[in-house]
Amino acid sequence: MKVYNTMSGSKEELIPLEEKKIKMYACGVTVYDQCHIGHARQAIVYDVINQYLRYRGYEVTYVRNYTDVDDKIIARANELNMNALDYSKQKIVEAEEDLSRLKVRNADITPKASENIDNIVDFCQKLIEKGHAYLTEKGDVYFSVNTFPQYGKLSKRKTEELIDGVRKDVEEGKKDPKDFALWKSAKEGEISWDTPFGKGRPGWHIECSTMALHNLGETIDIHGGGKDLVFPHHENEIAQSESLTGKQFAKYWIHNGLITINGQKMSKSLGNTMTIKDALELYEPEVIKYLMLSKHYSTPLDLNDKEFAVSEMNLYYFYNTFKAIDELKDVVLKDYENNEVFKSINANFIKSMDDDFNTASAISELFQTFKYLNTLIKENKDLNILKAIKNEIIRVYSVIGLLQEDPARFVLSLKNKHLKKANLTVEEIEKLISERTNVKQEKNYVKADEIRNELDAKGIILNDSASGTNWDFKELYTIM
Repeated sequence: MKVYNTMSGSKEELIPLEEKKIKMYACGVTVYDQCHIGHARQAIVYDVINQYLRYRGYEVTYVRNYTDVDDKIIARANELNMNALDYSKQKIVEAEEDLSRLKVRNADITPKASENIDNIVDFCQKLIEKGHAYLTEKGDVYFSVNTFPQYGKLSKRKTEELIDGVRKDVEEGKKDPKDFALWKSAKEGEISWDTPFGKGRPGWHIECSTMALHNLGETIDIHGGGKDLVFPHHENEIAQSESLTGKQFAKYWIHNGLITINGQKMSKSLGNTMTIKDALELYEPEVIKYLMLSKHYSTPLDLNDKEFAVSEMNLYYFYNTFKAIDELKDVVLKDYENNEVFKSINANFIKSMDDDFNTASAISELFQTFKYLNTLIKENKDLNILKAIKNEIIRVYSVIGLLQEDPARFVLSLKNKHLKKANLTVEEIEKLISERTNVKQEKNYVKADEIRNELDAKGIILNDSASGTNWDFKELYTIM
């Protein structure tokens, strides 16, 4: 199995620290607002990695944290005249509801910064004792970047670039602009804890290092997060963790690509943010997940109407095929084990996923399989193979959370959505088709074409055959 390691800048063979065991930490949500679609991608990516590692026989301990103490959280809670931790708890519940609706499976451990204050304080104290951090008269604790010569090794930034993208003003008591806060002294109106440093709260970077150390140990196999976290967050985690333990913090660094909306970075000022709730109002959960997984996790992903439409069309094709198989009567499962297509499903899936968790390749493998299924359906042969292949696809692709819905319900849901969009009912469509059939029998082809054009203008496509006329939506239609 190969994984791309941000640290080395290349694909490497996955060799766990301990045979057949994986310790994985992924940075979770800072719960200052509703979860957006970028949070969904990150959660889906590391859920899939977790599930696939288990599928391949690894014993995985997966930690995904919540940052529930942060500048933005405090500011938002103050605006609402709420206690910051009460506000965080509320947002964590909402985040978990959103991810549950997307059918993102839970991490094994979901620690919160507020529950690890003693561990964070202890971490800071030990860094001070080792000379890697210092306490200011004001009660802030800073990490001294110059004491860690390897700083910048993940992001490949040179010393003169290290303060790019971070605050350039020097806070009171701070010795060097590159230094970053481990502990922040309390300001009026902020949540705080009593510590040997005085009243204060943790900085952002120290939270993840502490929770990873506390839950997984000094060295972990995989650390993940979005590409926006490479610097400064993950760079700072490495510096403080390795300065404390003297050991490698994480063996493999995996980073997912970021999301844009219609070609632009998500921004409230641009009015183009999309929350998970927004997306679920418009699309089936599997449509969202399919779009996320149809691209390699490391690539940028632009969300737009066209991409969502393609995802709907492809899933509609898959589920319509499953629906047709479900409607077959008296089919006995037998003599399928040696069928080459049946045998290829798991083999092709593993080949794709072993190559840096390539869900895009795994999904592309499905199209040839579904073409084969539809050929058998049309030719009405080898029907015993159909259900076996369908069951195998469902089993294998459960690992990435696709093709797990009831086919009839899924197809009906998309049809109802597009009927509403076209402002039509099934009865109205079938009435027009019946009228068209009658006028064709009367050789009134002009009227028949008018009816076809009327439906076409509303997004309805007609398919004439010896057995009659079927209809579908142009936006969903794929030749089966």
